[in-house]
Amino acid sequence: MRKSFTNEFKAKVALEAIREQKTIAQLASEYDVHPNQISLWKKQLLEGAAELFERPNKKSDETRKNQEKETQYINALGELQIENSVLKKKYKAIFGHDPKF
Repeated sequence: MRKSFTNEFKAKVALEAIREQKTIAQLASEYDVHPNQISLWKKQLLEGAAELFERPNKKSDETRKNQEKETQYINALGELQIENSVLKKKYKAIFGHDPKF
């Protein structure tokens, strides 16, 4: 059966691994966790540490680009709906009835 660990526990063990006061093997024995798991948590902590200091309202470039694309799609959809409405009115004016699809 798999063990599940809380984020607080992972952070605690990873911080201890970063301090290097004990070896990974000692920490693994102490906390009953596989050494590879501790190494992974340590790596994740080091890689994600820079994100802690980002402004909370700052958006990543990818998020910003996705939002811009979404806005463009919404605008294009709105334009197409207006164009469709105009064409239906013209069709009705020419043929005297609504188009049947």
